[in-house]
Amino acid sequence: MARSFPAEPAIQFLSPLEIAYCCVVMVISYALRGSTGFGAAAAMPLLALIIPLKVLIPAWTLIGLTAGVTLLGRDRAHIAWGDIARLLPTSLIGIAVGLYIFTALDARTLAQGMGGLILLYGLYSLWLTARPQTHWQASPRAIAPIAGVLGGAVGTTFGTMASVFYAIYFDVIRMAKDSFRASMSAILVALGIVRGLGYWAVGEYSRDVLLTVAIALPMMLVGIFIGNRIHTGLSELAFRRLIAFALMVSGLALLAKGG
Repeated sequence: MARSFPAEPAIQFLSPLEIAYCCVVMVISYALRGSTGFGAAAAMPLLALIIPLKVLIPAWTLIGLTAGVTLLGRDRAHIAWGDIARLLPTSLIGIAVGLYIFTALDARTLAQGMGGLILLYGLYSLWLTARPQTHWQASPRAIAPIAGVLGGAVGTTFGTMASVFYAIYFDVIRMAKDSFRASMSAILVALGIVRGLGYWAVGEYSRDVLLTVAIALPMMLVGIFIGNRIHTGLSELAFRRLIAFALMVSGLALLAKGG
C-alpha cells in the first residue's frame, strides 16, 4: 500500500492561465515530435512545473501509450521483435522497482529527483551535439539486462527517460534507423501497458490523474496532427540544442521547486 503524504493541490483548482499553459506545451511538444521524430521529451518537466508529479507521472503513462500507438502504425513492419524480447524480462523487474520507489516517495522528492535527472540529460544531450557521432562499444549480452532494468525503473519512477537506456542498447547492436524508431515505439508501448497496470494496481489513478489525461489527450492528438503536416525550418542540430536547453532550464526549475 502507498504511503500517506500531505495532499497535493487538486488539478481542478488550476487557474485558466495554468491550464492554457499546459495545453500549449502539449500541442507544441507533440507537433515537434510529429514533424521531427523528437521534441516531446521537454513536455514532461515543463508540465511538472504546474502539475504535481504524483498526478502527472501516471497520467503521462496513458498519454505516452496513446501517442506511441498512434505513431507506431506505419512502422510496425520494422519492429525487431527478437531484440525487444531480450529487453523485456529485466524491464519488468525494473518496473517493479520503479513502482516501489514511486509509491515510497512524496511529490517534492520526486520533483528534486526528476529535476536532477532532466538537468543531467540536458547537459548530456548538449554535449552530444558538439561531438561527432560515436557508437557504444560493449557486449550486447551485457548491455541488454542493464538497459532493461534501468529503463523500466527510471521510466516508472519518473514517467520518462526510459528511451535513453533502450537507445544505448539499440546503438550497441547497430540497429538500422527504421528498426530503431519502430522498435523503440514498440517497447515503450509494451512497457506503457505494464506500467499503466502497475499504477492501477497500487491505486494511483485518482480523479485528478484521469482529469489530466482527459485534458491532455486531445491536445496531444492535435499536436501530432499538426506535426505530421509541417516541417520545422530548424536544422536537426539546432533543434536538438534547443531541446537540450529547454530540458536544462526545466530541470533547474524543478530543482528549485522541490527545494
